Amino acid sequence: MKMIQSSKLNSFPKLRSYFDREEYVARVEKVRSAMLAKGIELLLVADPSNIAWVCGYDGYSFYNHQFVAVPLRGDPIWYGRGSDMNGARATVFMDDDCVTGYPEEYVQRDLHPMEHFSREVIMARGWEGLAVGVEMDSFYFTAATLHTMQKLLPTSTWIDATNLVNWQRAVKSKREIEYMRIGGRILEKIYEQIVDEIRPGLRKNELVANIYATAIRGVDTFGGDYPSIVPIVPTGIEAATPHLTWDDSTFQLGAGTFFEVAGVYRRYHCPVSRTVYLGEPPAKFLHAEQAVIEGIEAGLLMAKPGNCCQDIAEAFFASMRKHGIKKGGRVGYPIGMSYPPDWGERTMSLRVGDLTVLESGMSFHFMPGLWFDDWGLEITESILITDDGVECLSHVPRKLFVKS
Repeated sequence: MKMIQSSKLNSFPKLRSYFDREEYVARVEKVRSAMLAKGIELLLVADPSNIAWVCGYDGYSFYNHQFVAVPLRGDPIWYGRGSDMNGARATVFMDDDCVTGYPEEYVQRDLHPMEHFSREVIMARGWEGLAVGVEMDSFYFTAATLHTMQKLLPTSTWIDATNLVNWQRAVKSKREIEYMRIGGRILEKIYEQIVDEIRPGLRKNELVANIYATAIRGVDTFGGDYPSIVPIVPTGIEAATPHLTWDDSTFQLGAGTFFEVAGVYRRYHCPVSRTVYLGEPPAKFLHAEQAVIEGIEAGLLMAKPGNCCQDIAEAFFASMRKHGIKKGGRVGYPIGMSYPPDWGERTMSLRVGDLTVLESGMSFHFMPGLWFDDWGLEITESILITDDGVECLSHVPRKLFVKS
């Protein structure tokens, strides 16, 4: 089977370049250092967020099998569906001869693309027998993928490299931080629109349609991107659950709704939750509002380089106990570049027991949601660890919004 590949003589124009080549090269070197520490000679990156971070590829093609192969020497190799190769050429930092793909006959049928990949990429480059790292617990790496490669490459060794790249993404560059701040500005416009438009009798789907419109219009000259998680919009008793989306029901007087949404720019996310109550809020909402705001303030005081993820969580929980509210689990997670279905980076957590040391440039969704038996309240912040403390990446008023 002839491999589809490119030629430098027919170079496709670079249409999108969100970072300069030097930043991508530095990222690859960080990944290689982590590979060497785990005894990995070849890394296969399947998570689209990690693919984009390593090489710049930005396309909605992750429903098909695709990889970036990172060897210990030379540029990475992008591999995916043949029809997506021009999209890769347009966005990756590598030359065109580092882009290759599989024919349409391997798309969603009994032939598996990893048969082609094993023969035309691994074997063709003499990579049989290497210690290969794979993201075994990625949303995008299937059991059939590993089984197929193991069958065709029996001399290779397979090492679990889940989250290896994710950890290299933890400290953001100046450009990444700039993109997240723009996402925060977009988010501010989203919440202005939510508070302005929400009213009893308005259908949820109508408001969510406008949320999407505002998010994608962006702010000033910066156009917004689609979020990795759809807007979460539960009302009343539904708000006792953290992940219900909208329907065509109407907002009701005498009920609270929390909104978990994100501003996104060039795939960089700034998520924040706020709760809106239509009518006169009962005492329990006002009590929870005060408790959460004080808890967030306590946690932010501990959000600085040298402290641990645990310190933020412990400060929040201690403040909540003063108000007689018990909450367990984690209260946050790292954020940055992401593709569906999740905007978290899936590494450290703001929870008791996580002793990961905070560094300047780390970014988190400080997300202490409260979900009770028949109601809920969310007030959260996206935060950046700075040289001397913490910065909130958006400036949505930190409060329970009340509207008649």
